[in-house]
Amino acid sequence: MKDDERVQDEQEEQEEQTEAGMMLITAIEQERKDKRRYHLYMDGNDEPFTSVHEDLIVTHRLLKGRQIDPHELKQIVEKDNDHRAYILGLIYLGPRPRTEKEISRYLSGKGLDESAIGKALARLQGERLVDDISYANQFAEQRMRSQLKGRRLLQQELTHRGIASGTAKEAAQGLDSQMETEVAIRAAKKKWPYVKGEIRDRKRKLMAFLLRRGFPSAVVKQAVNEASRSGEDDENGHTLDN
Repeated sequence: MKDDERVQDEQEEQEEQTEAGMMLITAIEQERKDKRRYHLYMDGNDEPFTSVHEDLIVTHRLLKGRQIDPHELKQIVEKDNDHRAYILGLIYLGPRPRTEKEISRYLSGKGLDESAIGKALARLQGERLVDDISYANQFAEQRMRSQLKGRRLLQQELTHRGIASGTAKEAAQGLDSQMETEVAIRAAKKKWPYVKGEIRDRKRKLMAFLLRRGFPSAVVKQAVNEASRSGEDDENGHTLDN
């Protein structure tokens, strides 16, 4: 009988709180996948109202039986989203840099809203962990050396990665012209032995190949001449050796 009276008292208490516009935390349950997050059950519902990080549980004293104003709970949920966006952004950065766009897309895919994503990006930028200008400059130089690509193609690749067109253009134009010429010549010499046909056709095909890789026309002409001259010397030398 006492148990029935206790249940009735609890129900009456919940009704009074609902009438006053307050919400009641009726259960707190630790998440299975993330032990630092907890589900909050409100007003006796079987489904969790939300989940929050353990730091917020402590900071805001979110304990079972506590009455809480819906507006305050909304603010706590927003804080939790901001914190979660930042942490997920850090994890996604991992061992290599990312663009703002890449991080934004990733966080959006995790169901976070624009406000939380914006705050996370601002914080990461303030900590110098996300810097599109630095990213663009490093990407362009490394890609030119390692993949033998010209500035035009690199500019396109940067914009595809979400870098602003102006930033991508500045990074591409800022590349060393002498380095670009040397890279183009390397690419031309590497490709030349595999280009078939008469000498004129080989030059034309090689020129088209280098243009597709984003090298300026003046650089392409120089590279084609270097490659064809070097190739002819190698072929002549091989003939004399025989």
